[in-house]
Amino acid sequence: MKKTVVIGASPDPHRYSHRAVAALKSKGHDVVAVGLHEGKIDGLTIHKDFVPLDRVDTVTVYVHPRNQEYWKDYIISLHPDRVIFNPGAENPALAKALRAEGIDSQESCTLVMLTVGTF
Repeated sequence: MKKTVVIGASPDPHRYSHRAVAALKSKGHDVVAVGLHEGKIDGLTIHKDFVPLDRVDTVTVYVHPRNQEYWKDYIISLHPDRVIFNPGAENPALAKALRAEGIDSQESCTLVMLTVGTF
């Protein structure tokens, strides 16, 4: 299955990023949770560092645009096929920078995409 990195993963089960990690895992995706707070989501450790990865299909972003500069170089270094900006995380400037690196980006909702089968 597609390796997916969730940026902004939270141990709080009420957060959409938490729900996305759980949903991706339940659908059989190879998911890596990365965030600012330690914890686990359905047994997966939330990494607080920029964990090096290869063959990343998707990065799904749950971080507000004003905080995305911190993650920008890391996201680019993963060379994902696409980056999904979830509702509230839309960032035209970062999307443009990603396109310049040959990385596709889209504004969508990972949870909806998983539900309707378009992920």
